[in-house]
Amino acid sequence: MTPLKLTPHETVEILEETPDLLLVEVTYHEPGKPPPKHLHPSQDEHFSVLDGRLSTNVAGKERVLEPGDTLDVPRGTAHQMWNAGPDPVRAHWTTKPAGRTGEWFRALDRVNEGGPAPLPVMAALLTEYDDVFRLSTVPPLLLKGLAPLGRKAARDANR
Repeated sequence: MTPLKLTPHETVEILEETPDLLLVEVTYHEPGKPPPKHLHPSQDEHFSVLDGRLSTNVAGKERVLEPGDTLDVPRGTAHQMWNAGPDPVRAHWTTKPAGRTGEWFRALDRVNEGGPAPLPVMAALLTEYDDVFRLSTVPPLLLKGLAPLGRKAARDANR
């Protein structure tokens, strides 16, 4: 399967997808800054580093994971993952239950095809998929206010 582009520097390849779990191989291609803090309201995550050094911040506690290290992120816990080292990072990432996470990843891949999606488009997606992904630092009302503009932009682009 072709990797899905989640961000300009992060891709996932879906290895297994059932209602109970989603297993992906994630690659953080280039060093970068921490992404916005986010959480998953109804899902637990497990990371197992294969290559590189994965920087993490889980509930305010920072760690750097090396190959062979694992990390569990309980549902509802604000966290960030990024590559702060010089080499790409590869890890297995399990989400339980899967929910609509695979669908969320495919939606991100579509909107990031030509580069980072505009803010209103991301607001529409974040509102649509708030059952599997929520920014912990952005008020939901702000996203809901921008979402209609993003949905209109997406409709106009598909004409």
